[in-house]
Amino acid sequence: MGSDLNSSVHIVLFPFMSKGHTIPMLQIARLLLLRRGITITIFTTHANSPFIRQSLSDTQPNVSVIELDFPTNIPELPPGIESTDQFPSMSLFIPFANATKLMQPDFEKALNNLSISGGVNCIISDGFLFWTQKSAEKFSIPRLVFYGMNNYVMTLCRILGRNRSHLKLGLDEPFTVPGFPSVKLTLNDFESPMNDSNPQGPHFEFIVETGIATSKSQGLVVNSFYELEPAFLDYWNREFVPKAWCVGPFGLVEKTKYDQAAEKSNPKPDWIKWLDQKSVEGRSVLYVAFGSQAEITKEQLREMAAGLERSEVSFLWVVRSKGSEGLEELEEKVKGRGLVVREWVDQVEILGHESVKGFMSHCGWNSALEGICTAVPILAWPMMAEQHLNARMVAEELGVGLRILGSNGSVRGFVGAEIVEKMVRELMEGEEGEKVSKKVKEVGEAARKAMEEGGSSWRTLDQLIDETCRNTDPTHLLP
Repeated sequence: MGSDLNSSVHIVLFPFMSKGHTIPMLQIARLLLLRRGITITIFTTHANSPFIRQSLSDTQPNVSVIELDFPTNIPELPPGIESTDQFPSMSLFIPFANATKLMQPDFEKALNNLSISGGVNCIISDGFLFWTQKSAEKFSIPRLVFYGMNNYVMTLCRILGRNRSHLKLGLDEPFTVPGFPSVKLTLNDFESPMNDSNPQGPHFEFIVETGIATSKSQGLVVNSFYELEPAFLDYWNREFVPKAWCVGPFGLVEKTKYDQAAEKSNPKPDWIKWLDQKSVEGRSVLYVAFGSQAEITKEQLREMAAGLERSEVSFLWVVRSKGSEGLEELEEKVKGRGLVVREWVDQVEILGHESVKGFMSHCGWNSALEGICTAVPILAWPMMAEQHLNARMVAEELGVGLRILGSNGSVRGFVGAEIVEKMVRELMEGEEGEKVSKKVKEVGEAARKAMEEGGSSWRTLDQLIDETCRNTDPTHLLP
């Protein structure tokens, strides 16, 4: 793309209020800024603004942040919650997501002001902020959607949304997906209402509303790369709308000199010093993390702890401080060999450490990609949302990880300590672990090539900006 086009491009980003959605959106901002001359405005709420401003503190003056009031006095929501990371329970998700719609008038007022001061060429908003599609339409601004999912998940869900014969089967009865006979799933790979024969209620209505808004948008920005899942991307773009654009993995966006200098000047966290010591000792470490929102029962937590203790493998386990009170006994037993961390960590820094040779993960797509990009094989233990499908992709489609199953053989269900112990040892020391370790190195290298100048994701991002912005008049005003 020529600099003349870039110099006039203004893109609005509106991430959903959740760290797992916001972080990749901020990485999109950095990707766009590599194309000189693009300016970005990010919309968020007051409580989420400090995190965003700090994360992009080195990008001035090309990024600005506009703060909107988060709705108050929502009956189902405790006061003061402006991010899903603060939820006492994920049952609050639908009321929270629906409450964001009350921000629409303020969003449109700010959009109008931006139009007066120079215009907006494109909006990239989270799929959960479905109402932004109508705002974009009102201003005749192209809207691109970000969901944080891969093409594998999006394509399979859309196919099965049309062909519903599988809904007659039992929860653990395997079935193949039309168009992809090698893909075998069960109803237990899906959450309600996706596995209900007669879906209804607020959650289903939310899914329908987001789907309609997405279909009316101009494209999907996908945190993936073509070589990772070509059959699924090609199928989507042949059969469905809007067009999906793979411009990732976002996490491989080049760090600025500012970032690198800041890293060197900051003192090492205790857990990095601990990993350094393991490296000196010649010990391989399993990194264990299930994200900030997984709700794990005390009984299951105890079995996890017992399995890790018995495995005799060195491990670094990052847990939510809430609910981790029962791990003090484990910490005492594995002192020196295992470390439990209850603080926020830089996950990519940990995965990139030379001592880390395995990753027990809930398979959120951000985490799965981070494992792939750092060439760390994954022990997939999904908990919620589309994580079960991500786990299938990681273990069966890509071959970059192993899968933990419930003690009853189901993809869901209680996992005993003996299974945890067995699978940890297999990943870290077994033949299957060696096989997936070799494979993840190959896939990680392909990811890096996709993001390099001239790679598939680099070219796709150029095309996306070109097609979305070339004929867009940025001076949009309300009638």
